[in-house]
Amino acid sequence: MNLKSKTAANKGNACHEIYASGPSRRRFVQQSGAVAAAVLSPVKLQAGSGHGDIVQMSALELSSAIRARSISCVEVMQAYLARIALLNPQYNALVSLRDGEVLLAQAKNYDDELARGKYRGWMHGFPHAVKDLADAEGFITSSGSPIFRNNVALADSIHIARIKDAGAIIIGKSNVPEFGLGSHTYNRVFGTTLNAYDGKSSAGGSSGGAAVGLALKILPVADGSDFMGSLRNPAAYNNVIGFRPTPGRVPLGDTYIEELPCNGPMARNVQDTAMLLSTMAGYHPASPTSIREDPSVFAEPLKRDFKGGKIAWLGDFDGYLAMEDGVMDLCEKALQGFRDIGCTVDTAKPVFSMPQLWETWLVMRHWLTRGKALPLYQNVEMRAQLKPELIWEIEGGADITGDQVVAASVMRGQWYAVIQKTFEKYDFLVLPSAQVFPFEAGLHWPESIAGRTMDTYHRWMEVVVPGTLSGCPVINVPAGFGASGLPMGIQIIGKRYDDFATLQMAYAYEQATRFNLEAHPKTLA
Repeated sequence: MNLKSKTAANKGNACHEIYASGPSRRRFVQQSGAVAAAVLSPVKLQAGSGHGDIVQMSALELSSAIRARSISCVEVMQAYLARIALLNPQYNALVSLRDGEVLLAQAKNYDDELARGKYRGWMHGFPHAVKDLADAEGFITSSGSPIFRNNVALADSIHIARIKDAGAIIIGKSNVPEFGLGSHTYNRVFGTTLNAYDGKSSAGGSSGGAAVGLALKILPVADGSDFMGSLRNPAAYNNVIGFRPTPGRVPLGDTYIEELPCNGPMARNVQDTAMLLSTMAGYHPASPTSIREDPSVFAEPLKRDFKGGKIAWLGDFDGYLAMEDGVMDLCEKALQGFRDIGCTVDTAKPVFSMPQLWETWLVMRHWLTRGKALPLYQNVEMRAQLKPELIWEIEGGADITGDQVVAASVMRGQWYAVIQKTFEKYDFLVLPSAQVFPFEAGLHWPESIAGRTMDTYHRWMEVVVPGTLSGCPVINVPAGFGASGLPMGIQIIGKRYDDFATLQMAYAYEQATRFNLEAHPKTLA
């Protein structure tokens, strides 16, 4: 959840990941008709264009075709707008969409640039929807909240500016939970985003709109962000890739502490994910904790021999985590993908109190959330519009002392030490991406799992907390499908700063299993 003060009268732009979305000023629009990001005008593919398969291309294939001018930016935009018009009304993945004719004119300009020899970058002419917690100039950043339904960004977040510089055309935003809170994408501004695989279950969150947009092939790639699994959970629920990089890999905020959230890439396959990371990543002076390493490495080939590699299967932490029936069986079956590339897989039991890790999480989340959301809470009119989960987080932080924050930080350091000790024996750590399969979209959250009551709105996603608190890169890769036909994923945790190696392992696993490469929603069959 990101809540950053912009003006004295209106403080706090609420987002789940508690990250600063970049140095931007905003203005509020009183009449929705004045908003530049209008409802999409349906645009049909022109008969005989011969490019009806454009949306089936991977992002790298699409990039190559555009640069070679074998397809035009206009044809790409037409294909994607037609796909959006067909599917988005049902699934509600994309919101605040710009007028189709405006987008086609922009695509035509990009074609003209190519004709003159001007090439913006590998995303030249790509239609791109920005997660509705980040800023895109001229588009509403609502954070799914009625408070910000008319909040138009006057500048881009850092990672969005980089995506635009690489040639992307911003077409709208991808839907999020209100204030990004909870791994289930619904809000009072735009409604609920539905799972790509059945059109009625949860899409996960908070990057739910992005994940569904990828699965439905109404987006080539997508940006997302992750605090409590917000890149990993929706990717698992929609059979795509979501990568939470090492904190600082993609510039985040302007603070001098390493915040728990991360911006990161999502895509239909690992190679496209890595390529998008090469665009989003890299040092920026406005983000003092950003990493200085050259991000171009992520554009390099990912193929690598993993024979002799060692995988630690963390599973449900020896029964500590409640798991819906079928989740563990499916994920353990998916471990064969690691064996197929030459790795050994052992069950590992890190010696650490998982209840204490959860308490550490609660302290740090309450503290970070309250610190940035408090201005909203202090405004009586705004407080009345806050979702109960945000109020719970803010009030939960009211009595937290500095001593408790320090103790939680020390505990987090002890957890990192345990992770490092585990990495002395193993190359990667693996565990499920969620504790339940996608659930009915009308629920606020699962209140129980396998007979165990979930005592908070996010307890059902506790499985992602160890990865977040480790500070290590974590990627979701598909694990297959449950008895109901809905997807599940597994998390691969790599060593801190070894983001490229983590992507390489994910790629090798993907090639061995091919869950996301060969299985698609029935809508796409």
